[in-house]
Amino acid sequence: MIAETVWLKDATATEALGARIGQSLKTGDIVYLTGDLGAGKSCLARGLIRSRTNADQDVPSPTFTLVQTYEAEGVDIAHFDLYRLTDPEEVYEIGLFELTEDHACLIEWPQRLGHLGFEDYLEIHLEAGQDEHGHQGRIATLTPHGQYR
Repeated sequence: MIAETVWLKDATATEALGARIGQSLKTGDIVYLTGDLGAGKSCLARGLIRSRTNADQDVPSPTFTLVQTYEAEGVDIAHFDLYRLTDPEEVYEIGLFELTEDHACLIEWPQRLGHLGFEDYLEIHLEAGQDEHGHQGRIATLTPHGQYR
């Protein structure tokens, strides 16, 4: 897989991209969600998680809990938000590495992992942008790293 860029006109399109990615997610997959505050990381995660659970699944941002887990169809999912971490070593306390063994993991703010980051992952970078007509929306860039399929 090579890098792919996707235009997202609104939150519905962002959730739909998450759902598309969610359909191929398997145990052990690591997905980094990057972008500024408000870029749509949690929105994309919501679409992904709901695609594997149900359309009404409550998917809060794990900003304060740091991790939310979901029993999903075919793969359990762990959704991490590392924004509040002050030291990469704190990920041991929230069970990041243990959960990668039997869950697919979505990681917001993965740069907080520092030297503990993964080698094989899909990065989805979200940023504000415009289409060719000047309409505001988001641009998602999907880039596989390492041996990510």
